Amino acid sequence: MSRPVSFLALGIVIGLTACSDAELDSLDQRLIAMRDSPTGKVAPLPEAPVYRAVTYDQAGLRSPFLPERPEPEETPAGENLAPDLTRPRDPLEAYPLDELTLVGTLQIDGRRSALVRDPEGQVHRAYLGDYLGTDFGRIVAITEASLQLVEVVTNGQRGWIERSRTLYLNNDDTDQRQE
Repeated sequence: MSRPVSFLALGIVIGLTACSDAELDSLDQRLIAMRDSPTGKVAPLPEAPVYRAVTYDQAGLRSPFLPERPEPEETPAGENLAPDLTRPRDPLEAYPLDELTLVGTLQIDGRRSALVRDPEGQVHRAYLGDYLGTDFGRIVAITEASLQLVEVVTNGQRGWIERSRTLYLNNDDTDQRQE
């Protein structure tokens, strides 16, 4: 071997032996002893709280995520408002009113009609007297910007009442307001 390579090898060997510590074995022994007998105490876990079930009694109230509906008006006593359950249902009666969108109105030969989009995206043409919504809603007026209907709903006492609802046309087709 050449002389410079020998000096380099000798320097590496000396450097590695200088890094060793004579007390390293005693330090390892102390760490093993500390792991075998830990000192200090761990606080005990707190007691689990007692579970008490709560019943939800607000299901019959108005959802805060739907617009407020006006109070239905009572009809005069003795007037029979029960819907005709035997008549064939119109296609738009398969959907709740809040899932239907008024997208336009037409007037052809003096007869006005409304264009209503269902949740599947299909547009239906509706006329005065047609029904839509799941509450037996009958169209009573169609204006250039709205569709008005009267729904027949139960009064909760084995009777029926009427309530007015309106679908509004919105030009940007992003917001549909109902009353």
